[in-house]
Amino acid sequence: MRKTYSIKTRLLLMLAAAGATLIATLVAINFSAGEKKVKQEIPRLYSVTDAQFQRSMSVMLGPQILDGNRFDALLNGDQIFPAMLEAIRGAQKTITFETYIYWSEAIGKQFADALSERAHAGVKVHVLIDWVGSSKMDQSYLAAMEQAGVEVEKYHPLRWYNLGRLNNRTHRKLLVIDGRIGFTGGIGIAGQWTGNAQDPEHWRDSHFRVEGPVVAQMQAVLLDNWMKTTGKVLHGPAYFPPLSPVGAGRAQMFSSSPTGGSESMHLMYLLAITAAQRSIHLSSSYFVPDDMTRQALIDAVKRGVRVQIITPGEHIDTETVRRASRGLWKDLLAAGVEIHEYQPTMYHCKVMIVDGLLVSVGSTNFDDRSFRLNDEANLNIYDAEFAHRQIEVFQQDMKKSRRITLAQWQNRPLSEKMREQAAALLGPLL
Repeated sequence: MRKTYSIKTRLLLMLAAAGATLIATLVAINFSAGEKKVKQEIPRLYSVTDAQFQRSMSVMLGPQILDGNRFDALLNGDQIFPAMLEAIRGAQKTITFETYIYWSEAIGKQFADALSERAHAGVKVHVLIDWVGSSKMDQSYLAAMEQAGVEVEKYHPLRWYNLGRLNNRTHRKLLVIDGRIGFTGGIGIAGQWTGNAQDPEHWRDSHFRVEGPVVAQMQAVLLDNWMKTTGKVLHGPAYFPPLSPVGAGRAQMFSSSPTGGSESMHLMYLLAITAAQRSIHLSSSYFVPDDMTRQALIDAVKRGVRVQIITPGEHIDTETVRRASRGLWKDLLAAGVEIHEYQPTMYHCKVMIVDGLLVSVGSTNFDDRSFRLNDEANLNIYDAEFAHRQIEVFQQDMKKSRRITLAQWQNRPLSEKMREQAAALLGPLL
């Protein structure tokens, strides 16, 4: 017997079906890996040390590579946070700050207090925090900053008009003081980044202090997202002062976003790997490379490049990511890629060094989320002396890591293999 429904019931059923369709569509949009534009192999035409490589990176992919910069590497919270807070407290005109994670705890209050004090003193302070990444932030910190005159905005907050962009987060970590001093790297504003990586509760990470003409590019990347979020254009000498050379390093600020150039970061990494001639040192907190990137690393080994990778060991904040990563290692290990798992604590570094010349540092992880879904920013440094110092840091980290051989990987328990293979299927969504 066929059921009959009243007009009201049929209308409710239609609305429910439409709602379910809308939810399914939004989920599909937010958790898809985005359009993959880079599909073909990239021919190897030159090495990283060839002048044509830097021309390609500058003209084809990113902003101009600028001379006259100075860089300081800061290791772990004990070095990173004091340097950032000192710069904030010394600001005279402007502070611009974009970050993914901003939580509570003592370090969160220190930043809130320092930013508020500068705003009280008449400095123009602009803070852009990701809506998801700041979900654990103490709301009293926000209130205190806003009362002091700090302009605080959240990136892609939950709004009906943002439903299709909820999975597009700003993962960038940028701080610019007076348009003259810049910071970028891997840290968030939370307790686990404090200390000196001395135990599993205090993470290992690197951040970088920058001076010189490239700081203007860092500012431009940051203010582009500020403009997208607020509709306000910040410019003038308070934000973009004349910048004279202060060192000998060459650099460019590289950025990507799904709203413009989502594949550019992926292509930048692929070009650098393809151009490698001698060595690749990769520090990666979330290493879930796609097929093209794995093949590029394998091809590099085949032509004689030594590829060494450090990833987190058992201390990791996202176990699914570690399983997905390990599920993809077979061909890499078989080809001779050296993979090491950091043992003391969570390894959150994001640094790639190629041929002892190019050092790429910033917010980008080695996974589809960073390459295609997040807003990311990396500083590409072309400086052999600086690269040498970063290789020394890498080697110190490697001493605290355990190398995983192909035999060890193949002999891991069946239960691990099954969990890792299942997680690897989720790689594009992690």
